[in-house]
Amino acid sequence: MTGDITMSVREINQVELFEKLTRREIKQSNVASILGISVRQIKRKLRNYKLDGAKSLVHKSRGRVSNNKISQKTLDKAINIVKEKYWDFGPTLAHEKLVENHNFKISLSSVRKEMVETSLWKPTKKRKAHIHQLRERRACFGELVQLDGSPHDWFEGRASQCNLNVAIDDASSKSFCKFSKTETTQDYFKMAEEYFLKYGLPLVFYTDKYGVFRINKNTNDLKKPT
Repeated sequence: MTGDITMSVREINQVELFEKLTRREIKQSNVASILGISVRQIKRKLRNYKLDGAKSLVHKSRGRVSNNKISQKTLDKAINIVKEKYWDFGPTLAHEKLVENHNFKISLSSVRKEMVETSLWKPTKKRKAHIHQLRERRACFGELVQLDGSPHDWFEGRASQCNLNVAIDDASSKSFCKFSKTETTQDYFKMAEEYFLKYGLPLVFYTDKYGVFRINKNTNDLKKPT
């Protein structure tokens, strides 16, 4: 190796340590501990340092092309096949086809990079997860009562399937339940009446936008005589 030497920060720090070793200003065991290698490796490195100086500490593969590096010619050939046969595929599926059908030894990351650079694929931004903040419960009984209903075979075949209508107080989780044959507005009205007589009027009744509480027909049609 001649001329300038390109060294990493770690290698530059090693030069200082091996200079101290040659001047016997530090022990080999201390240098081994600092570099995280064995004393035996330090002795071998020291011998090489005395022979070749700082260049002996430079990694031997520095400046060489990796044996695993894929040639641009191979990448171009792969992308041409993608353009011709798999132009509407994403990188993952295109990579699978190149490996399985065309015997390419190529990484998924290389295929993705080339497809992006040749505008065959445009990466989509990941959507940020929308976090729903939990609603704080009401402080007092009767401030908010939630209504819900659930059709089910509640009696496990011993009677017809029916609907369980429930009124749940938000503050205390205290529930009031009534069975009905079906889930209708009239059934909720009956349950609400019994709830009012037992607990009084709540400040707010809350329900979802379920069909039993809506009229889907045009209100003008309801006024027309039959």
